[in-house]
Amino acid sequence: MCGRKAAACAALLVAATTIAPPAVSAQDLEPRAYNNLPIGLNFLLTGYGYSTGGVATDPSLPVEDGNLTVHTALAAYAHSFSLFGQSAKFDALLPFSWISGTATLAGQPQSREVDGFNDPRFRFTWNFYGAPALSMEAFRNYRQDVIVGTSLQVSAPLGQYDSSKLVNAGTNRWFIKPELGISKAWGPLILELAPSVTFYTDNHNFLNGQTRTQDPLYAVQGHLVYSFTRGIWGAIDTTYYFGGQTAVDGVEDDDRQGNWRTGATLTLPVDLRHSIKLYGSTGVFTRTGTDFNSIGILFQYRWGAGL
Repeated sequence: MCGRKAAACAALLVAATTIAPPAVSAQDLEPRAYNNLPIGLNFLLTGYGYSTGGVATDPSLPVEDGNLTVHTALAAYAHSFSLFGQSAKFDALLPFSWISGTATLAGQPQSREVDGFNDPRFRFTWNFYGAPALSMEAFRNYRQDVIVGTSLQVSAPLGQYDSSKLVNAGTNRWFIKPELGISKAWGPLILELAPSVTFYTDNHNFLNGQTRTQDPLYAVQGHLVYSFTRGIWGAIDTTYYFGGQTAVDGVEDDDRQGNWRTGATLTLPVDLRHSIKLYGSTGVFTRTGTDFNSIGILFQYRWGAGL
């Protein structure tokens, strides 16, 4: 598969970046977000996601009996670099969704068909312990033990939004999500934990000019990752998130979340530059908010750093 680069093949095939599917931030299921990468690598990702059930673009919206279908195409870019001698990464994600279906609002059935860009996301990740910044040549001898990192993700309110409608591709507000990531390897087995908190700005044009606020949403992700031969790896993923109570014009809703999702991920390398990622997730328990199921596929191409 790797020709004359066979000596580095096993390590480099596993060195893949990950991009979370475009759902609400606290519901992300993203294994290997804090893995080490050779410095100077670039990643281009394209993909497709399918969700059915509730409002995957913003599950905190006050709808009931959601029966919506969301098709999402996405493009993303990531770049690895050195920061204070440790590995770091920047990535950007731009999704586009087609949404159709029905839901109940205030006891009345509503239907919706809309398409447009979702809010773009930008993230900076720094592995400040256990992930030294390495060249492509040096990386082939790297073996993970414990990695501790942090990330800051920002979503900008640039997506499609119609204030006269409840369901949109965009959310008309910013969110900021700081996260801590801890990853421990035992040979081919990796255990990851990532607690986070998502802060939201106010939406001052919610349903024709009302102001909608949302409390911070707290979450923790857990992943059990296993690396098979020839760069194939799979993961069992879970996340629990709580908080996020909303209010409209100062009137609080009884919608504090306490929800649990689980899923699985499988990555299949094609060659040293290309790989395919398959993922799926479902709601296990939903206290409030809408529940949905999601599957998708991502195609990754990488270049740079002498690859």
